[in-house]
Amino acid sequence: MLNPNSKNVLVVSMGFLCLFTAYQGLQTLQSSLNAEEGMGVASLSVIYASTVISSMFLTPMLIKNLGCKWTIVVSMACYISYSCGNLYPGWYTLIPTSVILGLGGAPLWSAKCTYLTITGNLQASKDGKKGSDVILQYFGIFFCFFQTSNIWGNLLSSLIFGQDSHIADIPEEQLQFCGAASCYAQINTTTIRPEKKLVWALVGSYIGVGVLAMIIVAVFLDNIDQEQASEFRGSREPLWHTFLATFRLLRDRRLVILIPVTMYSGFEQSFLAADYTKHYVTCALGIHNIGFVMISFGAANSVCSLVFGRLAEYTGRLPLFFLAAISNFSSILGLLFWRPGLDQKAAFFGFPALWAMADAVWQSQTGALYSIFFPRDKEAAFAYYRIWESLGYAISFAYSTFICLETKLYILLAVLLLTTVTWPILEYWEYKNPTLPVEVSHNETTEKDKMDVIFQTQL
Repeated sequence: MLNPNSKNVLVVSMGFLCLFTAYQGLQTLQSSLNAEEGMGVASLSVIYASTVISSMFLTPMLIKNLGCKWTIVVSMACYISYSCGNLYPGWYTLIPTSVILGLGGAPLWSAKCTYLTITGNLQASKDGKKGSDVILQYFGIFFCFFQTSNIWGNLLSSLIFGQDSHIADIPEEQLQFCGAASCYAQINTTTIRPEKKLVWALVGSYIGVGVLAMIIVAVFLDNIDQEQASEFRGSREPLWHTFLATFRLLRDRRLVILIPVTMYSGFEQSFLAADYTKHYVTCALGIHNIGFVMISFGAANSVCSLVFGRLAEYTGRLPLFFLAAISNFSSILGLLFWRPGLDQKAAFFGFPALWAMADAVWQSQTGALYSIFFPRDKEAAFAYYRIWESLGYAISFAYSTFICLETKLYILLAVLLLTTVTWPILEYWEYKNPTLPVEVSHNETTEKDKMDVIFQTQL
């Protein structure tokens, strides 16, 4: 029989699966669907710039007042607003809804990370296991579900756009500007936007699954930190205390060393979502094939997230990290020299699958690192996680329309090399001075024990 903690992990996972079926599908289409004056990519940059702001000022206040469950629900509504903005895309609709989404993005992910960490600690105390091992498993399960959103969102877009009666063949002369040879000053921007009724059908479907996500979490997720949130509201703690607690954590050198790997996570995801889809897939195969190609990324990412989450218990994090670094390094070199053609369709699917193997590590293991290194300051730690990752996204999307693809690949390679230096340093420090986890020693968890774990998690 499914225990309550495992049930809650599955509910969170299903909620995020539905929500990001919509958002991931829209994100991978923005550079091609709303390509005019770089509007789509600009909206993505605004999203992650707003996320940085909300990470610094909004996240602590929202989680401590509403608790994790209702923070997730409210933040999901912010994501749905961006889908609504895509019904009538323009600067006046995409930018405001991008700001709204960004403001909800950081609280959503911080609340999710905190919720999974509390749940993992509770289950570990019940089973007599190491808290960090259960947390890693829960993060792996979550990302197994979460990454399939790439499958369903992209499948939906390709099936709907595939019905377009105006699909044109890609001219041979355009292929010479695809891949690393692509530069915004040279590329032939003749991408035909799908029919309006098809765009509305797709966006309407995305809005529907977003609303479903809110209902799943609101109805089925247990409010495990309700008492703590109520006590915080009743304590009337000055708001600046919460902000100071967040900024005070910067004095921990481990948090500073985590910056490169966290920002790299944003860089690599934004490259695949905006640059690979536009300069390789749309350029050579057409916009209606983006979804089919990105399905390989979602499927591989889902499987690897589940496998790596369990494997980390036996191998440790460092071997997985080197596997991810080698995978991304080889992919970047391949993309630098590959010139896509119509007779190389297998390669279009192969690169995202290889990229997904690395992304599964960056996503699941980096988030788990924050929960393991900062067991008593999780709220502030996860806020910084969103700040650094969102900065990576925002910077990458911001320069996306101004520099050539070859330059972007070299920037990505440089950040990856910096990451390969800093992560082993972190692991060495943790090996020499292990962080004491928040755990309860009893095999049987009473109600008092349960609340002790929640309070020690220090929301």
